[in-house]
Amino acid sequence: MLRRLDRPVFSPGTPDATAFALDNLPQWDLSDLYPAIDSPELQADLAEVASDCATFEEAYKGKLAGILDAADAGSQMALIVSRYEKIEDRLGRLYSYAGLVYSGDTTDPVRAKFYGDVQEKLTDASTHLLFFTLELNRLDDAKMEAALAAPEFGKYRPWIDDVRAEKPYQLEDRIEQLFHEKGVTSRSAWNRLFDETIAGLRFDIDGQNLPLEQALNLLQEPQEEKRRAAAEALAKVFGENLRLFTLVTNTLAKDKEISDRWRGFDDIADSRHLANRVEREVVDALVSSVHAAYPRLAHRYYKLKAKWFGKDKLEYWDRNAPLPKVETRTIGWDEARDTVLGAYSTFSPRMADIARTFFDKSWIDAGVRPGKATGAFAHPTVPSAHPYVLLNYLGKPRDVMTLAHELGHGVHQVLAAPNGALMAPTPLTLAETASVFGEMLTFRRLLATAPDARTRKAMLAAKVEDMINTVVRQIAFYTFERRIHTERKNGELTAEQICKIWMEVQAESLGEAIHLGPGYEAYWVYIGHFIHSPFYVYAYAFGDCLVNSLYAVYENASEGFAERYLAMLAAGGTKHHSELLKPFGLDARDPAFWQTGLNLIERMIAELEAMEEA
Repeated sequence: MLRRLDRPVFSPGTPDATAFALDNLPQWDLSDLYPAIDSPELQADLAEVASDCATFEEAYKGKLAGILDAADAGSQMALIVSRYEKIEDRLGRLYSYAGLVYSGDTTDPVRAKFYGDVQEKLTDASTHLLFFTLELNRLDDAKMEAALAAPEFGKYRPWIDDVRAEKPYQLEDRIEQLFHEKGVTSRSAWNRLFDETIAGLRFDIDGQNLPLEQALNLLQEPQEEKRRAAAEALAKVFGENLRLFTLVTNTLAKDKEISDRWRGFDDIADSRHLANRVEREVVDALVSSVHAAYPRLAHRYYKLKAKWFGKDKLEYWDRNAPLPKVETRTIGWDEARDTVLGAYSTFSPRMADIARTFFDKSWIDAGVRPGKATGAFAHPTVPSAHPYVLLNYLGKPRDVMTLAHELGHGVHQVLAAPNGALMAPTPLTLAETASVFGEMLTFRRLLATAPDARTRKAMLAAKVEDMINTVVRQIAFYTFERRIHTERKNGELTAEQICKIWMEVQAESLGEAIHLGPGYEAYWVYIGHFIHSPFYVYAYAFGDCLVNSLYAVYENASEGFAERYLAMLAAGGTKHHSELLKPFGLDARDPAFWQTGLNLIERMIAELEAMEEA
């Protein structure tokens, strides 16, 4: 499940105008997975997958080494992996359905119980599968290579290579089983507590009792008094809940430290790098490049924006405010759909056709509802089904970009699905490529049709802010996480310590033109990625810089680019990033690669400076 964070997409607008423009927003139809939470089909699959897992263990546990000695080892191993893959697909279907149902209203006790019960049953069932990858990693390398020479088994080599990359960090079988089973009552339980708490928060703003989505949206209102009222309400509620979020953060950081220590990871982010199939030095090069660019990007832009607002410094609630004297309007759903599909179609009719399916077949849940999961995401579910997209769409220009972003994920997931349940998933670093590229296509289409200089300026400014949020801010988040997890090793952190680290990191990244006043110190509490996916955030910066470099290739040599691009997406998790980028002449290990992406942002800021008076 790919989530976006700190990229504002929420807008209650004025009730009358918004209600008209955003009437009848789509809700997804989950019946392609299961008819209902109490359906016989779901109950049958739960029972069958539990049986399949147990039978698989009985059939193969302790026997793989012997099978590898057989004359037809390759054929036998292919059949075993194929059987395992089918079980994984069914497990994934059940997990996905439960998670999507829960996302629809995380405050509904019926859905919460259903989600918890399914999680528990699937954890119990999948415990029987733990032996398989552990035993694969104990097999003789030479014999495995010989077996992989058989084409039917060789097609699984990318997955086998990924499994064997985990070998240095795997533990004895019983310990792995303990970690697996206790996941329901440890990390997963704390994640659920965070989700339900966030969904239940309410913010009293100008007489309205608003959920988080709508409160955050008000930080984009044209009227400063509305932005300030929202910011202060957010700060008040975050501050009142600091104790709980501090406990959640401390507990999960310690949980990760225990796991990393037992597995032997050297660095606090190494497990994420391994999952992303990206080398630590590549991420370090990205992070150092962005850190060095803070003054040229965020500091420079916000100083310019403060000047537009006639201020020496912007208050933190002005950071994502629309530009002065720029007309804002609510963008209806049909217009948003047509804009994104038009941009996709200009690049590749096939890409647009895949994206159109999401609208035609009710694979999107777009409206804002009480208790609904915050933000936006694209969930791939499983190759035997199809992805689903969740939005909180309320008609702002950034909502259109978010639609383009999540549909990019969706197209990627559809194209990768033929690789099967084991090899369709894409490492997070590359998973953000299609989404950010979809945004870029949509932005370029909108910019080309800007009616005047003032509109173009507003669009460029919005894009620069989005890129700063994606690159600078996410690397600042990564820096914040590193400091939290590092200092947690010395004991629990107090709320004051966490807030202090947050303020230091934010001040460094945003620069002196943003005044981080009282209340902002608690704004770390709602960032879900810190809870759900530690160190995920650098994937956004990775993807944005990668797309900037890709787009430069597209502009300079567009012939055949779309075909190569779609082939890259279709590879799913079967290739390393170096292999996928080679057809485009790009190499993420080259420090100059990151500068290409950062330089594009800098050029856009320079263009804004040149049109200051527009």
